[in-house]
Amino acid sequence: MVCCGRALDSPCTLALLVGFQFAFVLYFSLGGFRGLVSVLVHSSEPEFDYSRPHDVYTNLSQLSALLPPQPGPTGANQQLRDCLLPSPLLVGPVSVRLSSPPSLEEIKEKNPLVTLGGRYRPLDCEPRHHTAIVVPYRNRQSHLRTLLYHLHPFLQRQQIHYSIYIVHQSGNSTFNRAKLLNVGVREALKEEDWSCIFLHDVDLLPENDHNTYTCHPQYPTHLSVAMDKFRYRLPYPQYFGGVSAVTPDQYLKMNGFPNQYWGWGGEDDDIATRVRLSGMKIVRPPVAIGHYKMIKHKGDQGNEQNPRRFDLLKRTRLNWRSDGLNSLTYELLSKELEPLYTNLSVNIGEDPHPPKKKSEPPRNVSRPTAKPIVRSKELGKLGVFSTQATKLEHAELKVANKSSGVVQKVVKQEVG
Repeated sequence: MVCCGRALDSPCTLALLVGFQFAFVLYFSLGGFRGLVSVLVHSSEPEFDYSRPHDVYTNLSQLSALLPPQPGPTGANQQLRDCLLPSPLLVGPVSVRLSSPPSLEEIKEKNPLVTLGGRYRPLDCEPRHHTAIVVPYRNRQSHLRTLLYHLHPFLQRQQIHYSIYIVHQSGNSTFNRAKLLNVGVREALKEEDWSCIFLHDVDLLPENDHNTYTCHPQYPTHLSVAMDKFRYRLPYPQYFGGVSAVTPDQYLKMNGFPNQYWGWGGEDDDIATRVRLSGMKIVRPPVAIGHYKMIKHKGDQGNEQNPRRFDLLKRTRLNWRSDGLNSLTYELLSKELEPLYTNLSVNIGEDPHPPKKKSEPPRNVSRPTAKPIVRSKELGKLGVFSTQATKLEHAELKVANKSSGVVQKVVKQEVG
């Protein structure tokens, strides 16, 4: 303790200052407290090499070679063993094909074990999980083929019993993703007693088959934790968009999705609030596993931003018990068992607040008139007018910049 009492120019004091400075630099270079903890404490999160992905159809030939179990000597089918956990067919990171999706016939040829309605059940073992995948849909044929090409082999390697339901919104009204999910859940549960329901966007493709399409027994699960759109990071803690999973009991407990969100945005934040209000929490797989790629596309016509989403979110606490699965109304127009999916065409009604159509400016059919000749005597007056106009333009530009700055701040807080 003698050295601590010396002057500031003593070697002991200088060593302490240098040590503190080194620790300070190390703290921030590792990303603050979390980064420092991850270095000092061994992380249990698995590691995967995404630079060397497997083909998404890897190991599928092993399944295609399987035959249904042969009847026993008494004529009854032999009892199957339970499927192993985790599945021995998993390979980890898989490549994602984003362009030039094959035709539905070609996809069917590559998935011979998938039956009508987009169903699959393991042939050599008894599945432990029974999952319905519900996809809200309209006018995304290319995206749908890409999803089917990728998702069927992905799920078969997980050795689960599953079926894919495409909920097609008919008509030209504003798209309502949340209401379509409610319809899909209700229709899927009418058909079979599914133990898990996946709410799946058509443009998201999983990149790691260790991200199993199963449900947590207690809490809703958000699986698209790390999307390439967000640089493989969770955009904010309560984000619940993209791909999520619930048991039927969990879905009923939070009264499903709201039905009032017509257009893009807001319903995911609403459902995240419902999870909390119903006494549950959101669970997620590790970031290293929950990787997804999004198919890039332009904004859909009929799915423009919902201008009422912020007002609706303010009323979630008041409306979540009355607006949801218990107030759902729709008309099932048709149900078709396609080779790779079950197609549900539904009429979910009209948007009570349809977006205003932008009026096109009138076309100028008259020919442009010739520019007037300015005489030298008029140049002085013209110079005065042009100077005043320039000042006015600069003033308007400053006001516009200020207002656009406010708009930019609001937009940055939203996640597309």
